[in-house]
Amino acid sequence: RLGELLGAPVHFATDTVGDSARSTVEALGDGEVALLENLRFNAGETSKDEAERASFADQLAGFGEAYVDDAFGAVHRKHASVYDVPARLPHFAGRLVLREVEVLSTLTGEPERPYVVVLGGSKVSDKLAVIEALLPKVDRLLIGGGMCFTFLKAQGHEVGTSLLEEEMVETCRNLMERAPGKILLPVDVVAADAFAPDATHDTVRADGIPSHRLGLDIGPETVAGFAAALKGARTIFWNGPMGVFEMAPFAHGTRGVAEAIAGSGAFTVVGGGDSAAAVRALGLDESSFGHISTGGGASLEYLEGKTLPGIAALEN
Repeated sequence: RLGELLGAPVHFATDTVGDSARSTVEALGDGEVALLENLRFNAGETSKDEAERASFADQLAGFGEAYVDDAFGAVHRKHASVYDVPARLPHFAGRLVLREVEVLSTLTGEPERPYVVVLGGSKVSDKLAVIEALLPKVDRLLIGGGMCFTFLKAQGHEVGTSLLEEEMVETCRNLMERAPGKILLPVDVVAADAFAPDATHDTVRADGIPSHRLGLDIGPETVAGFAAALKGARTIFWNGPMGVFEMAPFAHGTRGVAEAIAGSGAFTVVGGGDSAAAVRALGLDESSFGHISTGGGASLEYLEGKTLPGIAALEN
């Protein structure tokens, strides 16, 4: 497939730095390409031991005269191929990496306002750092997905058997107190009696989830409220689904919010990972979003203000 896309022969090595890799690279003619086996099959790629990683990087760098990184989804990893190889060769960022950094730096700089962020996904703990970083910068923060139930609990509501991080309740309460009126939570949810696509379910008030049920999606009134909050926005960042979109009965919230984002007329950025997967799984038009990131974890860490090892290596 890679050969078809490049219009050039691609030779595959069955290892990363062993006999097959060496003989494959040495046999290359002008304009030909060698694809190595998965780097993570070699312990040196992900090793925390600097010497082990360096040794693997030396072997990889021996195959080339220049290094290009176009794998934005891996730039937050301090791996040999991401961080150590560029120190050994003339190095360059690929066009995709450049575009990702350009887009995300807009979100961390002076985005056009109103600036609205939509966060979903399962756990508050996974998104806490990005919430902390973005809260002072955004005009509205809309929260759905499994993480919303910890926020609802922090408001004093019972959440039945919904996903809950009890140890994060006080943190959520503090976040809401620090930014009164800025965080928008669901007012209704789709609650089911089991985590299954054929489970009995109906829409209930967010402050009235039955004790034996768990919320698996935001409800239609919440979708309408979120859509209203997105209307008129000039910049939108979305990361994380609004519900268990992989199950058809619980995909409506994610679809409704995604359609509202796509139709907002704002500059829209979709964080990678589950959000990008949802856009594709739900058959939404990818071109209706300004930018769909190829890195879920990498995009979040960039927005948190963290130094990404792969980007730092290219900047040196």
